[in-house]
Amino acid sequence: MSPLLAASGDGVNGLAVGIFALVVGMTLVITFWASKKTTSSAQFFTAGRSITGRQNGLAIAGDYMSAASFLGIAGLIFYFGFDGFLYSVGFLVAFLTVLFLLAERMRNSAKFTIADVLSHRLNERPARAAAASGTLTVAAFYLIAQMVGAGVLVQALMGISFQLSVVLTGVFMLAYVIFGGMLATTWVQIVKAVLLMTATTILAILVVIKVGGPIELFTKARDASPEGAAYLAPGLNYTNPIDTVSLGLGLVLGTAGLPHILMRFFTVPTAQAARTSVVWAIVIIGAFYLMTTALGFGARALLGGTSIAETIDPAGNLAAPRLAEFIGGGAGTFGGDLFLAIIAAVAFATILAVVAGLVISASGAMAHDVWNGIVKRGKATDAEEMWAGRVAALGVGIVAIVVAVIGGEGLNVSFMVGLAFAVAASANFPALLLALTWRRFNTTGALTGVTFGIVSAIALIVVSPGVWPGSGGSPIGWDLKNPGIVSIPLGFFGCWLGTVLSKDTSSQEAFDELRVRAETGLGAEEAVSH
Repeated sequence: MSPLLAASGDGVNGLAVGIFALVVGMTLVITFWASKKTTSSAQFFTAGRSITGRQNGLAIAGDYMSAASFLGIAGLIFYFGFDGFLYSVGFLVAFLTVLFLLAERMRNSAKFTIADVLSHRLNERPARAAAASGTLTVAAFYLIAQMVGAGVLVQALMGISFQLSVVLTGVFMLAYVIFGGMLATTWVQIVKAVLLMTATTILAILVVIKVGGPIELFTKARDASPEGAAYLAPGLNYTNPIDTVSLGLGLVLGTAGLPHILMRFFTVPTAQAARTSVVWAIVIIGAFYLMTTALGFGARALLGGTSIAETIDPAGNLAAPRLAEFIGGGAGTFGGDLFLAIIAAVAFATILAVVAGLVISASGAMAHDVWNGIVKRGKATDAEEMWAGRVAALGVGIVAIVVAVIGGEGLNVSFMVGLAFAVAASANFPALLLALTWRRFNTTGALTGVTFGIVSAIALIVVSPGVWPGSGGSPIGWDLKNPGIVSIPLGFFGCWLGTVLSKDTSSQEAFDELRVRAETGLGAEEAVSH
């Protein structure tokens, strides 16, 4: 019996549950091992800067290859062909921005969070407040998306309700972060990256063989689509070229503002290791998106042209698992059940790794930036800060679980992640980049820029066609699905406007010190020896 049928109450697939338990057991063993080594705030938030460049590259890939990548993008390609493929391109190209603009500078400039960069040369308390607000907003959008993806998967895998699936995911996620900290999160991400790359590579090769070759993959997908030739052409989803540009800007610049990705550069011992991390991540992520593209087009070619709402699920999140079931021999066969169980279990491990990274970045913002930096004015002891991080992780996890349970079912995870990228690109990225490169930039500019970025991105999302579907559309006539082309310039404009209207010049005195530190690593946080 297929695990997809289990969701309708026909029973639980023992094979699927066994593989599921094996993956979860492996990650819990890692967490137990890491918990023995996590004895300080540096260990909890950055693994003591003891992660090598190669390990960090794998972990970044494991953190980045999320449910949106594996589930959402395959579903979007099934739906929209070329326009779904744009997400794969955008996510990959984005790391070039990180490599050339931020990776090395972030490692040299900060201690635990992105707020450390701003507070180094700006007024510390308001700078940390601004950075924390951007971090928590991005983490909220991203975390809910991943929790929804996990709920859909576990529901299909085990035959339990969506709500209970989300709760189980949250419990495992909190165990990794609270007990194992960044060290457990890192190794869960590494194991997940290896499992996911292996599974997607094998499945993609089998798909290409099944359809008869790479060229046939696209031609058969086109023939199976009700849209015909339009399926392989731009415009099926993003009919407005400006919307396409807006999506690209959001994806490319948003990666450079994602707190859980930038936080990974604080785990390596040297700036060279930070650069090595990005190179390894680009290679792995590039190969992964190539495979994901094959899965999306393969799902359309092999599963046919019927409505995805009837054959898979309304949001398209199960296109890849359903394809695995088909390749294995179909629903009800041992091979079909086995392939589906493996892909679903690996995808679940994918989500666990990503949500753990998101929670630890959010807990860092709350414990290190808000509680220690703002409330305690930097006077909290190391032990107090570590415990504050654990309490914050628990709070963030509970809120994410509740929100996903109440309103997440049926949501396409790639859409939600796109919103997180829009906020990251509009609020976090402008403030970070200008703090590192513009001498005149000051505290007022940071506060204004982050506020402009967050408010404009969220406001334009609220009135977008994705939130107001149907014939009426947006209540104000706004027809862009992604706000990046407007909200990103507004974020930079807010940084400039707040800076030039303020007479505060104190931040210029620390600019040279920050610049030397960012470019050379002199005075940067050292690795914690074991």
